[in-house]
Amino acid sequence: MDELLSEKEQIEQLRSWWSEYGGYIIGGLGLGIALLGGYNWYENSKLEEQLAGSSMYETLTGQISSGSLEEAEFTATQLDVDFAGTSYAGQAKLAMARLYMDKNRDQDAADTLRQLLDSDTAEELKLVARSRLARVLLYQGKAQEVVELLDGQDSAAFAAIYSELLGDAYAALGQVEEARAAYQAVLLDPMAQATVDQQLVQWKVLDLAEVPASDAGSDDIALEDLPVAEPAVEDAVESPEAEGSE
Repeated sequence: MDELLSEKEQIEQLRSWWSEYGGYIIGGLGLGIALLGGYNWYENSKLEEQLAGSSMYETLTGQISSGSLEEAEFTATQLDVDFAGTSYAGQAKLAMARLYMDKNRDQDAADTLRQLLDSDTAEELKLVARSRLARVLLYQGKAQEVVELLDGQDSAAFAAIYSELLGDAYAALGQVEEARAAYQAVLLDPMAQATVDQQLVQWKVLDLAEVPASDAGSDDIALEDLPVAEPAVEDAVESPEAEGSE
């Protein structure tokens, strides 16, 4: 009889406990299910967005390859609106800048690259954009703007590329010693072999106006002492699939 009462008491206690806390348990389970469903929806939406951006970027590259400027401009604008801040939009600007240069529209190329630098896209793409803008500005004869664009930029991966471009700008401005120092920075950079043609840079040093031997410095490097340089790898930042940073 005592055992039966004990069981009844336990049932009553369980009912009482459930009456007091059952709602919290059900609510917690419901919240957990909702959070899980929301996370799955977010992941699926994100994947769909990536696929849509990839498809649109693929369309753009096809239009650029065929030289269809108006169609490419339309697609690039859509990418910029629908995927602002993503690598797809950034890559689209790099690609459009190259197409503009192919069409002899260098100012449009420069404007597009400046837009990329002012955007919130990945810093890796901005490093590429900065070097390409410098080349466009050199093409336009705006050497002082190149100096203002690159001077003080701190990037180990692009240091040699920027230094060579600075050397070209200083040389165009007739600032021989500054050009020599910039080129020497390339030749002394241990990472430069992978990003620039060091032998070409050495030839640029030799082409500079002569200065007295006492001012030449002790860091001049003989051409024969240079390793054979690989082609520049600035264009390594090409596929926006890396987000998942022409």
